[in-house]
Amino acid sequence: MRHHLQTSFLVLGLLHPYTLIQAASPSSDEHKDLKPCTIYNPSNGNFYDLNTIRVHPLENHKKTHKDDRIESWHVRGWDYGLNFTMNFCAPVIEDLSKEEVEGVKGDAVKNISAFYRAGDKTYSIGQASAEPFFRGHKLILNYTNGSPCGEEPSRLSTRTGKEHDRDKGKGDEDREDDDDRNSHKPRRKSTLISFICDRDSLAPKAHISFIGASSDQCTYFFEARSMAACGGVIAAQQSLSPGSVFGIIALIAAAVYLLGGIAYQRTVMHQRGWKQLPNYTLWAGIFGFLKDLFIILTSSCARFIPRRRGYNRLPTSGRGRRDDEANGLIDSYDEEY
Repeated sequence: MRHHLQTSFLVLGLLHPYTLIQAASPSSDEHKDLKPCTIYNPSNGNFYDLNTIRVHPLENHKKTHKDDRIESWHVRGWDYGLNFTMNFCAPVIEDLSKEEVEGVKGDAVKNISAFYRAGDKTYSIGQASAEPFFRGHKLILNYTNGSPCGEEPSRLSTRTGKEHDRDKGKGDEDREDDDDRNSHKPRRKSTLISFICDRDSLAPKAHISFIGASSDQCTYFFEARSMAACGGVIAAQQSLSPGSVFGIIALIAAAVYLLGGIAYQRTVMHQRGWKQLPNYTLWAGIFGFLKDLFIILTSSCARFIPRRRGYNRLPTSGRGRRDDEANGLIDSYDEEY
């Protein structure tokens, strides 16, 4: 009996719910197959999904959801003198195909994720990218391959005093700039967006601020505050849905009840056959009740089924009725005599 108990407890231990749930959770190898515009941070174990702040194009000029935006995100440049338009992980929803974007031709115009207008000209500051990354603890999104640099007058840039002093001299940096200007492939504008967690529910989905631009107006820096930058538990990469997890737990509970009951009935109560099932009398009564109920329902419904008429239901002819009447008169006459 001790041997049977040890075997039963071993089986129950192997079927522990935590073991199956842990096996169903996503492994570290699955983090490499994330959907676009999402990222996993191994330092804190959080997943970040920037799709929640992406602006989707309108369908038939109508919003799909009530809170959908009808235009891309707009950013004021304040003292920089320019205003910017951008989207996250996707092209802007404004139609730029009818405009002449400086240095961007063909289908590349449909893939612009950030741009600005200066006078009657439109400049791209980056093509769409759906691959955010971490630089230290900072969540960054980088757009590249915008309009060529150096095709517009200089504007105010946010540089420190040391940078101004360094720009006064003629050094290695000036020679590198000259080499860039003389190169056959022009440098193109790019955008760096740094995300900061903002849990303020009263704010919009994202609040974007313009930080500054490089001295050659090739790189533009922005800061985006959003709940999407706070991270959380991944939902799309779970191999099992909540309903499936609940179903597994229910199956495990049923298996524990069945195996544990059988082990108890065999080892303690010394039952054999069907009687070794736990609560055999109860389940047998329920089965008998369901069987009787099924018979009652089927017999009640059987009378509504149309039946096929046989020859015994065929109506008799007029001649047959007359013969019966004649036979009756003959019989009555015979009885009198």
